[in-house]
Amino acid sequence: MRLTPADTLERLKAIAAGTEDRAARAKDAAECIRQARQFRWVGLYDVTSSEIRAIAWTGTNPPAYPTFPRTQGLNGAAVAEGRPVIINDVRKDSRYLTTFAATLAEAIVPVRVGDTIVGTLDVESDRVDAFTPDDERFLRQCAGAIAPLWSPHAAW
Repeated sequence: MRLTPADTLERLKAIAAGTEDRAARAKDAAECIRQARQFRWVGLYDVTSSEIRAIAWTGTNPPAYPTFPRTQGLNGAAVAEGRPVIINDVRKDSRYLTTFAATLAEAIVPVRVGDTIVGTLDVESDRVDAFTPDDERFLRQCAGAIAPLWSPHAAW
């Protein structure tokens, strides 16, 4: 059964506030977001002062670049710009770091705790023009709902 956007956000808030291992909660959150819109792949990343590091993703295959400098890729662009970066044809953007050969569109949304970007929500599609303004709004809301995964008291 597919959840409504409101139900998905409530589910994400419950996952983020849970007491299980942080990596397990992050994986559950990524899968919840993936299922909500039938996205092909969803990953959650930590952002440090020097790097961006995958903490959870959907499916069994890790991204090709599980760790990379904070200044690289579309994740790095979203962090540097402090706003979502949505590229509906990654073949036309030199910043794209190939995660999977089948990826044609990618949406990255920064996750904030207060004013600090602490993570990113990365969604990939195997279709050109996959992401709509409604998807961007939804993903922004998801990023807000999962922000407690990065709170200082989260079990890292």
